[in-house]
Amino acid sequence: MKPIYVLNGPNLNRLGKREPHIYGTTTLSEVEAMCRHEAGDRPLVFRQTNSEEMLINWVHEAIDEGDGILINPAAFTFTSLALLDALKMFEGPVIELHISNIHKREPIYHRSYVSMRADAVIAGLGAGGYRVGVRAVLSLVKG
Repeated sequence: MKPIYVLNGPNLNRLGKREPHIYGTTTLSEVEAMCRHEAGDRPLVFRQTNSEEMLINWVHEAIDEGDGILINPAAFTFTSLALLDALKMFEGPVIELHISNIHKREPIYHRSYVSMRADAVIAGLGAGGYRVGVRAVLSLVKG
């Protein structure tokens, strides 16, 4: 059984401390525990980086070794054509996730390059959106 990849972009290592009025008080460690619980027996690779290069390398790894990707690309959502190109090579389901509702925020957050490849987008559910995202990826992989 191939793993599900949960990939997190820049500044998500600061969850729980960074702008709690937007992102809540749940830490990234707590998010990882939620994801592992939802995945059950399914292997899950959970990672976070502040590096665009590293995030792209992990997508490449998922291309070779994974069944699905749940990705919170954070700021790279709005800036990275390279990330989009990497995700386009992935043949399994890709779900884009945002803790906040990016469409209620400033206009710079309204255009997602990742959405051009994503099979679905989850936004505005807070950290609990990760639970929904893992369930959705599993459903799409099984489906």
